[in-house]
This record gives sequence, C-alpha cells and structure tokens, in this order.
Amino acid sequence: MSKVYIIHENSEWTIHLTKRLEELGVPFEEWHLDEGLLDLSKEPPQGIFYSRMSASSHTRGHRFAPEYTAQVLAWLEAHGRKVFNGTRALELEVSKVKQYLELAKQGVKTPRTIATVGKKQLLEAAKEFEGKAFITKHNRAGKGLGVQLFQSADALKSYVNGSAFEEPVDGVTLIQEYIQSPENYITRCEFVGGEFVYAVRVDTSEGFELCPADACQIGDLFCPVGEEVDEKPKFQVIDGFKDPIIDQYKRVLEANNINVAGIEFIRNESGEIFTYDINTNTNYNSDAEAKAGKFGMLELAKFLGEELAAEYGIVTR
Repeated sequence: MSKVYIIHENSEWTIHLTKRLEELGVPFEEWHLDEGLLDLSKEPPQGIFYSRMSASSHTRGHRFAPEYTAQVLAWLEAHGRKVFNGTRALELEVSKVKQYLELAKQGVKTPRTIATVGKKQLLEAAKEFEGKAFITKHNRAGKGLGVQLFQSADALKSYVNGSAFEEPVDGVTLIQEYIQSPENYITRCEFVGGEFVYAVRVDTSEGFELCPADACQIGDLFCPVGEEVDEKPKFQVIDGFKDPIIDQYKRVLEANNINVAGIEFIRNESGEIFTYDINTNTNYNSDAEAKAGKFGMLELAKFLGEELAAEYGIVTR
C-alpha cells in the first residue's frame, strides 16, 4: 500500500505531525535516518516522501544524518518518486550561505555577512565591521549554534582564543552585522505546500542577551514545551499579517523546490526587513496556535494526504 514516508532524525519533533496524520487516516511510515543501509540496486517503495532532516542533527549525536539523507533523497528522486523538501531544500537547510544567496536572487535583503574558515580569517573579517556591533554564527546552524554578539574586534579575539569558542561542524563560521530591533521581537512566516499559512511574532525581550535573530535558539522554542506562564506570551500568531515580503518568500521557495518552511526576519529601527533564516524543518508553537485557531501540523498533514490521494488515489478522512 502506498503511503507517506517521513524522513527525519528526531522523533520528538515529528510526533506532532504523525498524530495529525493518524487523525486524518493518512497511512504513513517514518524513516529515521541517523544511520542506515541503502542498496542502490533496489527501487524505493511507492509513496510520497517528505524530509524533515535538521541542520542541528549533530547536536543530538546524529553527525552524518544530513549527509546520509542527501543520498537517500537523490535515490528517491532518481526513481521519479514525489519528494517534498528534497535534495535542494536539504542543501539550503545545512548552509546559511546558500540561503542568503537564494534570498538575494529574489531581492530579499539579508544582513551583511562574511563566511570564514579558520580563526585567523574570522578575526580578519571582523575588521570590516569596525565601529559596529556584529554577531558570529555557524553556517550549518539551527538552535542558535555559535551565535555570539560582539561590540569590537578585540572582544571577538578574546572569544576566539578562549575555551568557550564553538567550532562549526562544517568549519564555516559566519560574521554578520547586528540588526537592532527596537521592539525586541522577530517574525516567522510559515509556509505549507509553498503557500503562506500564518506569521508569528516571537518576543525576544526576556532571557536573550545576544542578537534576537538567532540567540533565542528559535528552532527549539518553536517546539511545544508546555503551557505559557507569562502574562505576555512569547509566541503570538499575527492576525491578518500582510506584507510584500510574502510574495518574495514564495518565489524563493518555488525557485528552490521547497514546499514546507518557516522563514524568519527582523525589522531595524527604520522598519526595514532583514531576513536571516530559512528553516525547512519547521515546527510550531502549540499555545500560540490554540489561541489563534490555526494549526501548522494539521495543514501539513492535510497537504501530504491530498498529495498522496492525487498521486495514488488513496482517499483519507
């Protein structure tokens, strides 16, 4: 029987989708690709395939999960299987450099960024930001990996030569201009099937001393972690969000064959939008969704069910 195959390396992030698929009666199977065996002489099973592989997999002991997944996705695509968030999406998931280049192609503004390999080159790049605050981050990121805020090149030098310095898993450290948000929040725009679902405002005023763009470890905070206890919720779905940036984002996703994503931006003091992340392994906050009556994983489950029906004629609830 044909079914939906979910490719991932973290069941904790995937269970919310599988519950929705079960509710809708959509047949599915999980492929947990932290390790595996791929026989190239065999054909893939019939079905549709959706990848949720994460750039931060190495932080959970799954060092080569993205590399293995890339081979599996190429195998599936070579056999003509319908794959959502396939090889190109994964390519961008593990490289902020490639994300920024693709955003720029569609006229989307990103913070000024320099990619470096080696501590000497990182310190050299800091000279380009003399007199301005800047941040460092890992090219293959997620979870705010490597994000630090600096006010001077001397401060960066102390960090780089100290024991707290984090080596990036792919060797590439980015140095980036710091975008100051006057209201201490970022916005995340969610897309399913290439279509805009909703935007959520994320408060970064408490507990995030570094750049609000990444230091809040947005990948983890979007996972449901219990009840909101503060009077001011950290996550708020924005009612009726509209902005020309949405059409630009849709063009970026279409050009790179990305079907499901959360794209994050921050506004500076002049109101200019700077986009800094395309997350193709997107998660959703349950409290914010419940208050708004909008549910990302439900929309995703519906989308996958509809695609399965269109491809194989399997009717679900």
